[in-house]
Amino acid sequence: MKNLWGGRFSKTMENYTADYNESISFDNILYKHSIMGSRAHVQMLAKKQIISEQVCQEILRGLSIVEKKLENNEVEFNILDEDIMMIIEKELTKEVGEAGKYLHTARSRNDQNALDETLFLRDAVNNSINHLMDLLNVLVKKAEEESHKIMPGFTHLQHAQPITAGYYYMAHFQGFRRNVERFKELLNRLDKNPLGACAMAGTTLPIDRFITTELLGFSEPTENALDTVGSRDNIAEYLFNAALCMTHLSGFAEEIIVFNSQEFNFIAIDDSFCTGSSIMPQKKNPDIAELVRGKSGRTIGNLITLLTVLKGTFLTLNKDYQEDKEALFDTIHTLDRTVFIFARMLENITFNEDVLREQLKKGFIEATDIAEFLVKHGIPFREAHEIVGKLVKYCELNSKTFSDVNKEELEEMGFPVKLKDLSQFSIENCIRNRNSYGGTSYDEVRRQIKNAKNFISSCE
Repeated sequence: MKNLWGGRFSKTMENYTADYNESISFDNILYKHSIMGSRAHVQMLAKKQIISEQVCQEILRGLSIVEKKLENNEVEFNILDEDIMMIIEKELTKEVGEAGKYLHTARSRNDQNALDETLFLRDAVNNSINHLMDLLNVLVKKAEEESHKIMPGFTHLQHAQPITAGYYYMAHFQGFRRNVERFKELLNRLDKNPLGACAMAGTTLPIDRFITTELLGFSEPTENALDTVGSRDNIAEYLFNAALCMTHLSGFAEEIIVFNSQEFNFIAIDDSFCTGSSIMPQKKNPDIAELVRGKSGRTIGNLITLLTVLKGTFLTLNKDYQEDKEALFDTIHTLDRTVFIFARMLENITFNEDVLREQLKKGFIEATDIAEFLVKHGIPFREAHEIVGKLVKYCELNSKTFSDVNKEELEEMGFPVKLKDLSQFSIENCIRNRNSYGGTSYDEVRRQIKNAKNFISSCE
């Protein structure tokens, strides 16, 4: 079989070399975007009278036929054809004869590949944003539904301060909101047309890159042809955004796994997101949450793969860059599936209020509020911190909680403000009084939910 680039060569590749070299087995997913770019390209060539209108129409007719054949799996892929771009050109020439040979005028596979990936990535980013917006809606809904439930907040996996479940969900909302914002920023950088950069230095033919820019829905052409075909920044940025998003999901999944354990019992994961054991009939394993946690490794690995591929490569194109595709395709598939299933799992999770109420009695999580109360009475914070620390120690030695401490005990310990007891530092009051901007008070969580809804509306 003759390669489309074979004129200079006296020998064809050995099968094992062709097999190592090919990308058609995975880049065939780009066929629609490749054909989209080819349509715009030939229309521009005709407008600039580089090819005739008749040839243009023949090519457009042939591209439609090839697209349908690819949709219906009627095209046989051969590893000697290397990639989807060469498959399309070969099939086009079969359909329209000599006219098909004009398709590649003033174009290289270098800029064609950059265009195909950019068009594909533009769609992929929008799809990922849509999945994340679905997750944001679920988080807001859960925050509203469980805004009244109080739970321990943790630092170092130790009880730290009381928070509400609504506040907890809104905390995760912020991380995923930033993921959306990063993907939206990437869309701005994807809004430049690579087509017309050719191999690396443009072309002597009188093309007009602004015509293809308009036809393909870009805002402007890329500025420098050498950079255009030698850069994989946009793909690397998607992989970073996805890896960070999966890292957020992984941390969230870890909390769900821990909260679901018998030791915590804060939540119960719905049966439809769990599996059983092949030997222990009592088991209900949080497999979906664990898979979310595990699959973050794939996306982090794909990011490292591409950064390693790009490290030390010479401007402009290198065959190394073929390795960008499998990493990209796998990450897109992994991220979108994971965000979708995670949102469905969250919809079916509810915090166990009775268990939370018991857990709030542990760990002296009202301590900071007592220290801040002393600050309001003119005591330096570091001194207040020490006073409350001694109070905690007294309670631990005497198996008491703050609510058990009476007036006489406070006086005996030298507590600097006269109080009959510590009842004013109830868990409810701890929540109600934490009304600093961004805090966990009921009013603050309502404000955060309102802002979250405004953000979601602004993205529609």
